[in-house]
Amino acid sequence: MPRERPVRPAEAAVASSPSGAPALWPPEAPAITARHAILIDGGTGRTLFQKYADGPIPPASTQKLLTALLAIEDGGLERRVVIQPEDTRVKPTKLGLRPGETYTRRTLLEAMLVKSHNDAAAALARDVAGGEASFVQKMNARAWELGARSSRFANPHGLPADQVSTARDMARIAHRAAREPEIRRICAIRELPFVMAKGRVKMLENTNKLLKSDPTVTGMKTGYTIASGRCLVASAWRGGRELIFVQLGSRTSEIFDDARRVLDWGFTR
Repeated sequence: MPRERPVRPAEAAVASSPSGAPALWPPEAPAITARHAILIDGGTGRTLFQKYADGPIPPASTQKLLTALLAIEDGGLERRVVIQPEDTRVKPTKLGLRPGETYTRRTLLEAMLVKSHNDAAAALARDVAGGEASFVQKMNARAWELGARSSRFANPHGLPADQVSTARDMARIAHRAAREPEIRRICAIRELPFVMAKGRVKMLENTNKLLKSDPTVTGMKTGYTIASGRCLVASAWRGGRELIFVQLGSRTSEIFDDARRVLDWGFTR
């Protein structure tokens, strides 16, 4: 049975633009490559930095945070999922699931968030909602509830489709997803031994390279398509305070260094 959703603050206020602030604010913030970005306080939701945070762009696999949130809210993570042929008809990155194999929702959630496997996302979404179309309806309805009202999602994994979001909207989704202990646990896994149906173990390395270079980083999700560029939602915890940083439309060579510099700057605010 789906579990009752926790009582939430007015989530539309999370990541809101400071009154009178321009699209690129504040002027003393570090310069970064990403076309669209936002830094928020993970506790209060207050915006600390924004760079064209309302510009539309496909969010790539960062939208898997919304897929994960819906799966968590539906409950039943030990439920066994039988893989169907349609789950496997996605492009890489994929785990190599085969029709007829069974996995728990929890293990699919882990593979989706740690290594961004698209077949795991497809199987999880189908099992939660009965099909991709129904799951997409849930995604868009939940995004609207969270104040992510400039977003339109078309699939559970972020592969190219008629879908769009913004850095601000993804910060609102990430802020809510970060309240879920299971999502926080999984996003912090550096390496995951994933047991395939026939017993073979695949070691899945987290796509978020910050986890290995900064012990204060706690997650959350990377993404990439040609249209999106390199994308990253990063969370970090220092001195009893959490920050969440979203970058969309960056480059491989800069995205993680930019994240470190902005998080370092943000913790001094």
